[in-house]
Amino acid sequence: MKKFLSLFLITSCLAYANPYAKCIGCHGTNGEKAALNGKSIIIKNMTKAELKSAMLGYKDGSYGGSMKALMQAQSKPLSEADIDTIAEQIGK
Repeated sequence: MKKFLSLFLITSCLAYANPYAKCIGCHGTNGEKAALNGKSIIIKNMTKAELKSAMLGYKDGSYGGSMKALMQAQSKPLSEADIDTIAEQIGK
């Protein structure tokens, strides 16, 4: 139990420090993967403005295709500052 709690706390701290951390599993370390077996585009090819617009659209429900519900749930807790950070980190 102690190991699980420690791992959870470390992961939580890393995600807080880097809002993109929770995206890595599907999109890759640098946004190089087409998430969920090709259901998404490769986000590293998006401009910062496109990425920010898409994420804000997912958050407010005005953007998205087949993965809209999944991405809306992922983007809801992000602040606009978090979204800016992700766009700066991954967008071109």
